[in-house]
Amino acid sequence: MEKVKATRSELLFRKQQIRLANQGLELLKKKRDALLREFLPIIDETMRLSLRLERATADAQAALAYTEAVEGRMVLQSVSLATKGEILVDITGTHVMGVPIPVIRKAEAPVKTELERGYSITGVSARVDQTARKFEEIIDIMIQSADIETRLRRLGEELQKTNRRVNALENIVIPELQEQVKFIFNALDERAREDHFRLKKVKKKILEKSHRG
Repeated sequence: MEKVKATRSELLFRKQQIRLANQGLELLKKKRDALLREFLPIIDETMRLSLRLERATADAQAALAYTEAVEGRMVLQSVSLATKGEILVDITGTHVMGVPIPVIRKAEAPVKTELERGYSITGVSARVDQTARKFEEIIDIMIQSADIETRLRRLGEELQKTNRRVNALENIVIPELQEQVKFIFNALDERAREDHFRLKKVKKKILEKSHRG
């Protein structure tokens, strides 16, 4: 325990600190509960998107293997060279419970029409178009996942930080202040008893002198 002065003003000051610490603890607990309410559904959404991405990837790879077997590798290489490869995203920002969070959105739809892919629609089969679409769907899910996982990470970090502050106040700061208040109170009480005893002795001596006189 840190060294404290056993004075009444110090006692009042420490009691005020305890009141403020308890108020801060209450606010932090409310913030933690609110963050948790935001955090738990995002975990579910992250898991859902992860499963979607896994299934979409497996589906696209199977489609690619089949298309390559039917159309030939040269056809796929020629199509891939002609395909536009740029996907634009918009990154803005928002706040959730006071926590700044990047927002990642599609600037354009990753899933394109046959005319938007850049290759000649008369030179490829429907299988190639379907395979391209499946890989574009993967990109679409990846953008959604990037947004939700960023939100999850930021909220998780803030939740951990808030938990640490709650634990510090609850288990360290407030108990230490309470111990300090107890120490000061006991010291003042002991001092009061000593003063009382001293006054009794002084009074006794005065009475004895007055009787002798």
